[in-house]
Amino acid sequence: MKILIADDDPVSLRLMQRTLQNYGYEVVTATDGLQAAQVLSSPGGPRLALIDWMMPELDGPGVCREVRSRHEEAYIYILLLTSRQSTEDVVNGLEAGADDYLTKPCIAAELKARLHTGLRVLQLEDKLVEAREEMRFKATHDALTSLWNRAGILSLLSSELSRSSRHHTPTSLLLCDIDHFKKINDTYGHPVGDEVLQQVSLYLRHLVRPEDAVGRFGGEEFLIVLGECGKAALKERAEQIREEMSRVPFITQEGSISVSLSIGAITIENAHKSLEIDSYLKQADAALYRAKAAGRNQVVYVESPVTV
Repeated sequence: MKILIADDDPVSLRLMQRTLQNYGYEVVTATDGLQAAQVLSSPGGPRLALIDWMMPELDGPGVCREVRSRHEEAYIYILLLTSRQSTEDVVNGLEAGADDYLTKPCIAAELKARLHTGLRVLQLEDKLVEAREEMRFKATHDALTSLWNRAGILSLLSSELSRSSRHHTPTSLLLCDIDHFKKINDTYGHPVGDEVLQQVSLYLRHLVRPEDAVGRFGGEEFLIVLGECGKAALKERAEQIREEMSRVPFITQEGSISVSLSIGAITIENAHKSLEIDSYLKQADAALYRAKAAGRNQVVYVESPVTV
């Protein structure tokens, strides 16, 4: 665990550094309050800190206030080192944002115990953050494919159209449907159908840019959001996705299965005129229906999108 020691007394700093290294900590040092605040606020900085109360540039409570004001995502546990023992001083330090305090000179056993308390608090905070992120992921992602779910991809589409409106850039959509998916389920069973959905999802993520978004729109339908993608680029990329998907066989527990996609594609070039998402999706869906009616495994484009 990385820990910061901030003290302007070089002798005290070296002694504390040696003690904490013997405890197994990775020690980072600072000799004034401003430097300490910068280290604690830097990406990947220590999350455990021993801060001397009296320091140049910024005192211990000042460091606490500065760190707390920056609203770091990961919590930083701060202990103030002080020779002050009055209740008023202790209260002022805690109100400034310190989590605990130690009276100088420190007793080794007490120092070790209070640091362990800090570690337990940080471990608990990590577990809570992990649980929160897991809940957030489950709320926005499809359980089977790990793609964005319908609500998640629509939220991203809304954000992308807003960005497109501000920067006057085009956004393109691909509404994709796995051809003859019902036949796959009927022939091989739903577990194999699930395998196909998972592999198609993985391959779609591979075929788009990192900044693009892929979501499971429902059943065997997928929605792909391509930011800053105009009509010419859309035709190139849509055909690449369709061709690559039909070329690669998917290996399942029942053997190799060939899959193709029918795609309805639309480019939104004037998002500032309308952010009515349903209108664009309906037009892409109509194009998808025409692709399926025309024999499947092809892309149909909305040549002149209707804005509302």
